[in-house]
Amino acid sequence: MNIVVLDTGCANLSSVKWAIHKLGYNVTISKDINVILNSHKILLPGVGTPGSAMEELNKNNLINILKSYKNPILGICLGMQIMGKVSYESVETNNLNIFDINVRRLDSKNFVLPHIGWNKVNYYTNNILFKGINPNSWFYFLHSYVMPVNKYTIADCYYGSLFSAAVQKDNYFGVQFHPEKSGNNGSKLLKNFIEI
Repeated sequence: MNIVVLDTGCANLSSVKWAIHKLGYNVTISKDINVILNSHKILLPGVGTPGSAMEELNKNNLINILKSYKNPILGICLGMQIMGKVSYESVETNNLNIFDINVRRLDSKNFVLPHIGWNKVNYYTNNILFKGINPNSWFYFLHSYVMPVNKYTIADCYYGSLFSAAVQKDNYFGVQFHPEKSGNNGSKLLKNFIEI
């Protein structure tokens, strides 16, 4: 199986790669079109801004390839956000528009931003991504921007207000948390994704 961590120039590529490697799978970090076209699974991680990530995807002619990809793809944190329609972080950025949902600053009320640390995730569909994971399990977050709860939401989280912790549309999955930093629950979720 060809598993690719898509190289968006972000900082957490290696940690995602090693989390998959520890599960016993070979994985490649790449932005090469041919490697991506021949992959069976893509992970789209990200730490940074939507503008820089989209610029990198555009520079490497990957936008249309990602939008027409037919195998499972998992966006992690920023990777999930750039699957949305428009992001309003620092500058307004047009994203991949796989999910026709805008990404906005989390309304955290009196809670400090960024949202850093462990929080409970409530999934409310029998989605393959959460197979074997207990409801209200803990996952690790590091973010200030979110997709609101919407028609694609398969799990939510509360931090001042509810937001989408995970979304799915067809073969596209996204998680706002970092499974590669979420211990056994994160490992199980990554394994579930790879085995789809």
